[in-house]
Order: sequence, then C-alpha cells, then structure tokens
Amino acid sequence: MECTWPSAAAEDDAPLEHWPDRCAVEVHQCAGAQVARRADLVIEETPIALVYNCISHAVMLTTPTDLIDFALGFSLTEGILRSADEMLDCDPVPAGDEGIEIRLSIPGWRFAELRERRRTLAGKTGCGLCGVESLQAVAQPVQRIQRTCVPDQGAIARALAELPAHQPLFRATGGGHAAAWIDTSGRVELAREDVGRHNALDKLIGALYRRGFRPHEGFVICTSRASFEMVQKTMTAGIGLLVAVSAPTGAAVRLAEQAGMTLVGFARGERMLVYSHPGTVLD
Repeated sequence: MECTWPSAAAEDDAPLEHWPDRCAVEVHQCAGAQVARRADLVIEETPIALVYNCISHAVMLTTPTDLIDFALGFSLTEGILRSADEMLDCDPVPAGDEGIEIRLSIPGWRFAELRERRRTLAGKTGCGLCGVESLQAVAQPVQRIQRTCVPDQGAIARALAELPAHQPLFRATGGGHAAAWIDTSGRVELAREDVGRHNALDKLIGALYRRGFRPHEGFVICTSRASFEMVQKTMTAGIGLLVAVSAPTGAAVRLAEQAGMTLVGFARGERMLVYSHPGTVLD
C-alpha cells in the first residue's frame, strides 16, 4: 500500500518553535510564613507521535527538541530499524495545537516487521515499557558487547564535573535529564536533554548515529537511575560502558552482566559503585 501523507492545514504550518522546551509560569514561593509571588521556568513535555509509513506507532511525551535525533534513536533502540541508513526520510510536522507528528519513511521489509509486532505506547515520563503486549515482548535478544571503551584514570569524574555546562535546560528549569557521550579522556563530546531519561538517551544515540561514531571509543553518562531499558538501549547501540548518577535496578544489573557491559551507578565525583564487569574501569 502506497503511503500518502495528509496535507497539513494552514494552522499546522507554524514552525516547530511553536513548541518551546520551557515555559514561564507564576508561582508562590514559600519560606516559612513568608509568601512571595514570582515568575519561574518549567520544562515542557509535548505529545510526539512517531508515524512510520503513514501508520502511527507510538505517542511519547517528549521535550520538543532534537526530534530527528529522537526519532532515529528510538527507531534503532526499539529494533524497528537495524541501521541509520534505513531511515529514508524524517519530517517533524506540527499537528495543530495537539502536538507534533514525526513522519518517518522506512523500507517496506522493516515496515512489514513492525506491523507484525506492532504495539501501542502511552508515553509517560517515568515509563519505559508501557503498552508491551506480552511478557515475551519485554526483552530484546541479549547482544554481547564486542569492544568496550577503557577510560583514562579519573575520566568519569572529569566528565561528571563538565556535564552541567552541557545542560542549559536543566539550569533554566531544574527539570529534565541528560545523556552524554564521553571520550576516553573524560571530555563531554555530545549531550542531549529531555524530560524523560529514556528520551534523552534515544536523542543521544540518534545524534551519535547521524554523526557516525564507534561505540568502543567512548561511553555514556546519564543523569538518572539505570533502569532495565536504559541498559537495553545502550546495549543495542553497542556501547559497553554506562554510567548513571543514581541507582540501577536488579534487572538492569542482570542484563548488563549478560551483555558484557560495565554498569556504574551512584557516580558522584571520584565515588561510584561498579555493578558489572568492573575490569573496564578498575584495572
């Protein structure tokens, strides 16, 4: 069946800047018995529909920035695409005041696979596996990491110290998560932000694939806990070292162990806990 995108209505032709990544609100600031009114900035979340070959697959609540990166990263880490060049076209389009459609064109055989295992996701900022239709659909096959970055001594601490400079949205609002690509010396090469930790990681992975990268030449830091899906997405990208500033889950640790991935949690300066394959960072 040929895919024909619907024509956008006149009101839908507004630029994507119509959906900012933050908005101003009025708050009441309380300090004991003293109350003052002032302006504040809060992070935005916008419904983003991922539409493959004219068929809507998922709607996620996402900070509306770096949407092509997000679409590619999501498509790869969800196993919809196997390589970046299978994304034939990607066009974020305003959908009135309701949100944004990301219209993707993918090869027919990938679309046929998608239809076979199609699921509907109700996107939530804290949710990773909403709408999976069966227990068998939760886990993708474990992909063993082929090569892992071995960071220099002190690289993780240096990256953690530098990362706040790459989080303008967090500095403005105090909300959101970041995922960053770090080289072996500890330099932050690329970072992406989003209201959801999974979305931030998808944006980062998409951006890395669009630029061309070698998974063994760096590692990922995320400003969140390390859930099962965070490890799964990192594994799918072939990245062998994931550093989280908060706690991992048991499922995340088990998956990292099976995949040959080094998983670090509670990374704060020079202090951290290494949950799997410690030789990468301790030898």
